[in-house]
Amino acid sequence: MRPSRTPSTFLLAFTLLAALLGLGRPLSCEVCRGSGPTCSGKMKTCEAGKDACVAIVGESSTKGHHSVNSYKACMKFSDCYSGFVSTTMGPKDYMVSNTHCCQSDGCNRGSVPPPENNRTENGLQCPACIVPFQETCPGTQAARCVGPETHCIYFAGRVQAGIINTRFATRGCATESACNTKPGAEVPSASYLYFLRRADCLPAPQPPGRGE
Repeated sequence: MRPSRTPSTFLLAFTLLAALLGLGRPLSCEVCRGSGPTCSGKMKTCEAGKDACVAIVGESSTKGHHSVNSYKACMKFSDCYSGFVSTTMGPKDYMVSNTHCCQSDGCNRGSVPPPENNRTENGLQCPACIVPFQETCPGTQAARCVGPETHCIYFAGRVQAGIINTRFATRGCATESACNTKPGAEVPSASYLYFLRRADCLPAPQPPGRGE
């Protein structure tokens, strides 16, 4: 006896077929870059290999020059970390950001909450340096970690800012969330796009008298 084909059977088959047909469809994300806590732009189809939309709002200081910027684009989901990151290379050189990663069309529309910027020193220190045009730096200076920064980072590779693409190296303090960044990752910030060859992240050493 042949089994009856109920409407629910056809619905299930149609749903599975639609899902299979959609597997190869490229993602579409809002793309923009701007000053201020949010930006808006056109929807664009992501290139092959980029399977996530990202929205970032960041606050940074470079030699005391303060700015707030926002960024939205396509990127690899495996390179994308949703959450808060804080890095400090010196009292006038730091960056804090909030990032939202998602995987549906247009899911990065709207705004991301601005990051908290706690500049209160927490007693930890890390080797620090910022060196353009090369991929190594000695870290002979010391950065005083602030707020939730409990790790030391050493990032190096290439950085792109507009039409400028150059080598860089930097060391300093960071939140533990910075350890999600791995060598080979293409990592956007609100202001720059980093192509990392090196991404070291270790717990900051405890100062004398503070450890166990």
